[in-house]
Amino acid sequence: MTSGLRVNPVSHVGDQVTVRGAGVFGLACAFEMARRGARVRVIDIHGVGAGASGGTVGALAPHVPENWNPKKQFQLESLLMADAFWSDAARIGGGDAGYARIGRLQPLADEAQIVRARERGENAKTLWQGKAVWEVVPMREFGPLGFESPSGYVVHDTLSARACPRATGDALARAIIALGGEVLIGEAEETGPVLHATGAAGLQDLGLQLGKNVGAGIKGQAAVFAFDAGDMPQLYAESLHIIPHSNGTVAIGSTSERAYDNAHRTDDQLEALIARTRQICPELAGAEVVDRWAGLRPRAKSRAPMLGAWPDRAGHFIANGGFKIGFGMAPKVAQVMADLILENRTQIPQGFHVEDNL
Repeated sequence: MTSGLRVNPVSHVGDQVTVRGAGVFGLACAFEMARRGARVRVIDIHGVGAGASGGTVGALAPHVPENWNPKKQFQLESLLMADAFWSDAARIGGGDAGYARIGRLQPLADEAQIVRARERGENAKTLWQGKAVWEVVPMREFGPLGFESPSGYVVHDTLSARACPRATGDALARAIIALGGEVLIGEAEETGPVLHATGAAGLQDLGLQLGKNVGAGIKGQAAVFAFDAGDMPQLYAESLHIIPHSNGTVAIGSTSERAYDNAHRTDDQLEALIARTRQICPELAGAEVVDRWAGLRPRAKSRAPMLGAWPDRAGHFIANGGFKIGFGMAPKVAQVMADLILENRTQIPQGFHVEDNL
């Protein structure tokens, strides 16, 4: 589903909506509107998951449970929705997003980090509503990656999850088609309200049209090892995500680069990341690197997702800017954008509005 043109018959029930962009935000919003009865047409000139959503990492992880704000609350609600959201997509479309709530481990360096992590664990008891835990536990055998913790303790949270980025696009596209929608690769006519979920290129276009800096694409590089770690929790160590996937691989990433010569070419920065991973997880030292990826991830000026109506352009809407957190935010983004477009009901939190980036 990454090339050619696929046209599918649509039902004649409900509103007609066009979604531009077949990344995780666009497809998730299209899926949510389709299952509410809208006739959805997704258009992407490059294909499903052709941008940042075609990466390899797939870390769905919460912010730390402290200094609570609307962004953290929104992300929490989205992560708690994820099980049902991805299960429904798989059930309806017959695809598999590679989703699993496997949790996350974070090694702790010293006693000061242990004390702070335990304070956060107490906060989580209230902030996470008893639906997940953040706990400090002794280092023990969590799985086959062989990493160490300097203090002998790790943070273990049960809210973090993983999804296989490329599989999510396929799973959502299949579900949209099963619900009578269209996923079109190439150019096509827009019908009804139009949602623009066009990633880094869309941020650039929006900025040019408005004459303002609303955000930019940040280059990331990531890699995949051929190593089966089963369903052990994902690992976050030394600012590096290490994610076991269900297909017998481990994904790592990623860099964050504002300056670069080629947005889609891997280079020595990724090789350094691979070498550091092998130091953190010695069991990966002999594992083959089977994929390397580079691309631009959309970062809105506010750092939060940019959601809402396109200023001064009636009938047009924006869902963009899911920098590093797009897969985790997708279910909730889909919900609030469907509320807005189909029901004219605004549930977008402060700081997420398009106007917050102007």
